Amino acid sequence: MTKRKSGHILIVFNQLISDIFERSGNTPLNYKQIAAKLNLNDPESKETILHVLQDESKKGLFKEVERGKFQLKDLKTLLTGTVSLTSDGSAFIVPDDEFEEDIYVAPRKLRTALNGDKVKVYVFAKSKGRRKEGEVIEIIKRAKMEFTGIIKVSEKFAFFIPDDRKMLHDIFIPLEELNGAKHGEKAIAKITDWPEGAKNPIGTISRVLGVQGENNTEMNAILAEYGFPLQFPDEVEQEANAIPEVISEDEIGKRRDLRNVLTFTIDPADAKDFDDAISFRHLENGNYEVGVHIADVSHYVSPGTPLDKEAFDRGTSVYLVDRVIPMLPERLSNGVCSLRPKEDKLCFSAVFELDKDANIAEQWFGKTIIHSDRRFSYEEAQEVIEGNSHELKSEIDILNQLAYKLRERKFKQGAISFETTEVKFKLDEAGKPVGVYVKERKDAHKLIEDFMLLANRKVAEFVAKKGRGKKKLTFVYRSHDAPNQETLLGFAQFAARFGYKINTKSDKEIARSLNFLMEDVEGKKEQNVLTHLAIRSMAKAIYTTKKSSHYGLAFDYYTHFTSPIRRYPDVMAHRLLELYLEGGKSVNEEEYEKICLHASQMEKKAADAERASVKYKQAEYLEENIGREYDGIISGVTEWGMYVEIVENKCEGMVRLRDITDDFYVLDEKNYCIIGQRKKKIYQLGDEVRILVKKVDLGKRQIDFTLVSSPRPSNNPNGN
Repeated sequence: MTKRKSGHILIVFNQLISDIFERSGNTPLNYKQIAAKLNLNDPESKETILHVLQDESKKGLFKEVERGKFQLKDLKTLLTGTVSLTSDGSAFIVPDDEFEEDIYVAPRKLRTALNGDKVKVYVFAKSKGRRKEGEVIEIIKRAKMEFTGIIKVSEKFAFFIPDDRKMLHDIFIPLEELNGAKHGEKAIAKITDWPEGAKNPIGTISRVLGVQGENNTEMNAILAEYGFPLQFPDEVEQEANAIPEVISEDEIGKRRDLRNVLTFTIDPADAKDFDDAISFRHLENGNYEVGVHIADVSHYVSPGTPLDKEAFDRGTSVYLVDRVIPMLPERLSNGVCSLRPKEDKLCFSAVFELDKDANIAEQWFGKTIIHSDRRFSYEEAQEVIEGNSHELKSEIDILNQLAYKLRERKFKQGAISFETTEVKFKLDEAGKPVGVYVKERKDAHKLIEDFMLLANRKVAEFVAKKGRGKKKLTFVYRSHDAPNQETLLGFAQFAARFGYKINTKSDKEIARSLNFLMEDVEGKKEQNVLTHLAIRSMAKAIYTTKKSSHYGLAFDYYTHFTSPIRRYPDVMAHRLLELYLEGGKSVNEEEYEKICLHASQMEKKAADAERASVKYKQAEYLEENIGREYDGIISGVTEWGMYVEIVENKCEGMVRLRDITDDFYVLDEKNYCIIGQRKKKIYQLGDEVRILVKKVDLGKRQIDFTLVSSPRPSNNPNGN
């Protein structure tokens, strides 16, 4: 028996013995009783059990409570949790039990666990004042088995080098598993085996992505890296293609016919999937009827079908810099469901009667058929708002005035306005960035947004109130918790350095002072830094059946109802609203909560993929500008460097601490700065610096800067 093998057997016996104690309520037992409970009667097994009991008692796992009788020193010696890998190869296991502290695992005790894996960990007895440490004894579920990266082929074998910085093991690829991949190409590899004791996993190339550095290759690599499929399965495409575009008279007869009401869409100029349309008409009593009409995706996508399963798995459409990866096949997203002009379309609608002050006199929810008279781009609608003559000018002006009143009321009730700058790239035919610009949000954008918010809020409120007085009706809400007070106080202290006061006495005061800050900071150099920091101090919005309120919008009830072409939670909201309008019984909350969790996870993955594509284009853009100097703002600080955002083009890169040679710098996390230990020079979040583009690594989507000049002297790091 090898030393490695015997060590492994001892871990297994540790687990088996610990399980016996846990199942028996930690009753003291001797080695013979444990052997009997394990049904191990051979002398070698009994001897091993005694050895483990005696040896682990010295280490603190077990304790000998009377001669020959043992029990667990601490019942919680085995925990399950998720691996969070660090850059040095060690990890922290984040326990499923939120009341347990994280467990440190040294590299050699991780076994073959990878970042994000669900594992069972054996926790060592904790010495006084030390952190909890442990050893992975079982991998319950792999987070991912496929990776993107570069293939390196030699004469007798090949290795695959993953892009994922937290995948620290190269994958061994037998030559017969290359599947056409050539040396230096970008590909997707799948782990097929990881023999015990082997340093590297064994894998196969499942897809060749193409030549490294080509736009299509890199965008597909980002999608694959975050787990989004590159194409729809054949059966899903077939199902979508079989859906008729012609609407039957029978279906029209079941719906409210709004085809004779003025209706139009306002979307980005390059949009192809039109989720929503607005209708408008004057009523005889002087009020206005405003309809929010949403593509009736749930009419075409039935639960349990291949189309539905694929939409659920994807969870959302993904918006990369140069393309959209739709949640639904193009036949639906850009065709059958899309509310294109001059075509009859099936919708699920929220129709409101509003007075001149945007108060709701009546509301109605139900299935409709509409006919969009006109398609506006945001730019075209904005020109009408700003004074251009148009046959629909009067209607757009009234809608804009109503939207203003809805917005004003929302902010009075405590909503927070976060206006971040959105970076867009001008791309050439090959997808290479030739320019960078900041996207502006004007009244036309806000008009549509405010009516979508109204529909989302009122649908959620309708279902929540319908469920009162009887069993609660399960629904999919978009929930946003109040911010953590400690985090918010930290942000308030930092904002004070720029002369902004955040009142943290109440939710309304927090919202009011944050809105003043957002208004005041607009267009200033520190806008992005302060806005991103403010957003980071907020809780994250999630999908859930449990809570209905939205702190950031100051709504008691909120859902996502208005984008079912690109978000699966909206499809669920449609199905549930239809069920409850027809008097149906509440669905299983636990089942829907699991779907909500998956939707929230996929939303985060899509946002990460989008950010990765922006990072890649920023790196590609600056690759042509190596050696050039720019003015920048310090946008983040870490223990290994500081992030700097270029003022001119919003590209972000890192100045590594090892490259600042005039002193030894240390992170002061609490005060968002790094401090020179000898000269006490401070680099503070928000400071202006002059940088030079030093190096660009397209593969890693990394940009390195060096400092050309220092910031002005900062306040002292204690913030006094």
